[in-house]
Amino acid sequence: MITIEALTYRLGERILFDKASVALPQRARAGFVGRNGAGKTTLFRIIAGEIAAESGVISLPPRARLGRVEQEAPGGPELLIDFVLAADRERARLLARAEEASDPDEIGEIHARLSDIEAHAAPARAAAILDGLGFDAEAQRRPLAEFSGGWRMRVALAAVLFSRPDLLLLDEPTNYLDLEGTLWLVDYLSRYPSSAIVISHDRDLLDAVATHIIHLDRAGLSLYRGNYSAFEKQRREAQALAAKAGKKDEARRKSLQAFVDRFRAKATKARQAQSRLKLLAKLEPAEPIVDAEVLPIELPSPERPLSPPIVALENASVGYGERVVLSRLTLSLSEDDRIGLLGANGNGKTTFAKLLAGRLEPSAGKAVRAAKLTVGFFAQHQLDDLDLDATPYEVFARLMPSASQAKARAAAARCGFSGARADTRIERLSGGEKARLLLGLASFEAPHLLILDEPTNHLDIDSRAALIEAINQYEGAVVLVSHDRHLLEACADRLWVVGNGGVRVFDGDLDDYARQALARTGADAREPSSAAPRRAQGQEPRADLGALRRRLAAAEEKVQKLSALIARVDAKLAHPETFAKNPKEAAQLAAQRSELADALAAAEEQWLEAAERHEIQQKGPLITGA
Repeated sequence: MITIEALTYRLGERILFDKASVALPQRARAGFVGRNGAGKTTLFRIIAGEIAAESGVISLPPRARLGRVEQEAPGGPELLIDFVLAADRERARLLARAEEASDPDEIGEIHARLSDIEAHAAPARAAAILDGLGFDAEAQRRPLAEFSGGWRMRVALAAVLFSRPDLLLLDEPTNYLDLEGTLWLVDYLSRYPSSAIVISHDRDLLDAVATHIIHLDRAGLSLYRGNYSAFEKQRREAQALAAKAGKKDEARRKSLQAFVDRFRAKATKARQAQSRLKLLAKLEPAEPIVDAEVLPIELPSPERPLSPPIVALENASVGYGERVVLSRLTLSLSEDDRIGLLGANGNGKTTFAKLLAGRLEPSAGKAVRAAKLTVGFFAQHQLDDLDLDATPYEVFARLMPSASQAKARAAAARCGFSGARADTRIERLSGGEKARLLLGLASFEAPHLLILDEPTNHLDIDSRAALIEAINQYEGAVVLVSHDRHLLEACADRLWVVGNGGVRVFDGDLDDYARQALARTGADAREPSSAAPRRAQGQEPRADLGALRRRLAAAEEKVQKLSALIARVDAKLAHPETFAKNPKEAAQLAAQRSELADALAAAEEQWLEAAERHEIQQKGPLITGA
C-alpha cells in the first residue's frame, strides 16, 4: 500500500499540498482527480523522487517497483518489441548472466528464476500489449525512430505495462490513444493485479477501472471508495449536507443576533445578551463544499439552416497526390446530424474529416456541398499553430478588424477570457484554456458543420461536461472524432467507421463496437488471475443441494461482515485527523485494512465458487451432442 502523511509542497507562492494525507489500500486501482493545475502531476513526481516535498512522508512497501511513463518519447534505432522487452530489467539481467555463466549450479539457478518469472512467455506478452495499443506484427519489428512522437509515447506506455510494477502511475494515458486503444487499455487496467493510480479526465475509464478515487481539492487529499460515479454521488451528498448545515447555522446566528440586538440595552437581560454574544463569536459558519466555477462553453448555432444534405459523397476517393487513402465513399450528411467517427489511428479519419470540410477534394467521384455551407474545424495540432505572443483579445480583434474593442472583448469573453484573462499571453495559458480558445475560433462564424477532432484532450471532467452541453445545444451538424466514450455516447446519434480503405455506417451502438474492437486485438494480454482454475460444468460432481445452500449463505454472510468492517476502517482512514493526531494508529489501521481486503477477496472467491456450484446442481448435468 502507499501512505502519504502530512505532505506539504509549494510552487512559488502557491501551495499545492497543505499537510495532505491519504492511505491507499494494497492492490487498489485509484483514479486521481482534481482541477487542471491543482498539482496531480506534481504528486507523481514527488512519489517518484524527482522532486522533494517541503515536509511530510510518503511510504511504499519495501522493494516495491514503481512504473511511470516518462514525459519524453523514446527514440533511436531499437525495435519496438526489443524496447518493450527491455523494460523487464530482471529478465534482461538474467538472460545476460545466462550467456556469461559457466558454473552449472549458477546456470540452474538462473533458469529456475527465469521460469519463475515466466520469461519464456515474455515475447508473446509484449507483442500482445503492443498489438492492443495499435502496433501490428510488422510495426513491432520497426525501429522507434520511424514513428511520430505520439506513437512513440504509446510504446513507452506499452513498456511500463509490460514491466508489471507494484505501483503503476499513469498520467492521462489515453491522450495519445484512439478509441480502440482506449478500450483495450480500460480492459487491461480493470484486471491489473497490483496497485495503480491513474490521472484521467475520462469518466468511462474511471468508472470501469477505479476501485477508489483520490480527490485533490484545496491543497488536501481525500480518499473515496468506489469508482468515479460513486465519488460524484458522495460529493453531491456532502455538498447537500454542507448546504443544509450552513442554513441551519445561519438561522441560529440570526436568532442569537436578534436576541442580542433586542435585549442588550436591558439591564435584566444584559448578562444573557453578553453570553449570547460570546456564543455567537464561537459559532463558526459551516464551510461549504463547493466546486470551483466551471465556465460554460458556447458554440453559436448557424442563423439559417441549410436544406439537406449539406454534404453528399458519390463514389468518392480521396488521398494525397497519387496515394489514395479512402475510396468508394457514398454517404450524406444532414443539417442536424450528430456523427461519431470511429476507427483506429492511421485509418484515415482526419483525411475523411478534411474531405467533409472541403480542405481536400476527391480524386475520383463527387463531393457535393451546399452552396452557402460554412465549416468549423477543431484539431489538436492547431495548438501548435497559435500565436503564443498574442492574447485572446488580440486573436479575436484580428478576426474582427472593423469591430469595436468592446465587441472583440465580448467575443473573447464568450470563450471564457473575460477581464484580465483576455490580455494574458497565449504562451501562459493552460492546455485546457488553449483548447477553449480553439473551440471559440472554430465556432466563431456560427458554422453549419462543426468537425471536432479530439476536442477533450486538455479538458478536465467538468469542462468536458460543459462541452457536451454546448454540443447538444448547438443546432448545426457535428462530426466527432474522440477517444472519450462518454462524449460520444452523450452527443453522437450515428456511428461511421473508417477502416479498410473506406467509411461505412456502423449498425450498432458503442457497446457493440467495443466488443468488436476488443475481439480484434487477437492475443490476450490480460494479467493471469490468482484464482484457482475451476472444473468444467460437465465434470462437476453431484453434491447435496442443502449443503451447497448452507455454504452459499455462510459465504455471503462472511462477505457482508468483511465489507462492513472495511467500510468502518475506510471511514477512519478518510478522516484527516486520523493521521494528524495518531500516525501510529493510522498505520495500524492501514495494515488492518489491507488484511481485511485480502480476506474479502478470498471470501468473494468462495462465494462465487459456491454460487456457481449451486447453480450447476440446480440445472443438473449438461447433455451435449445430438
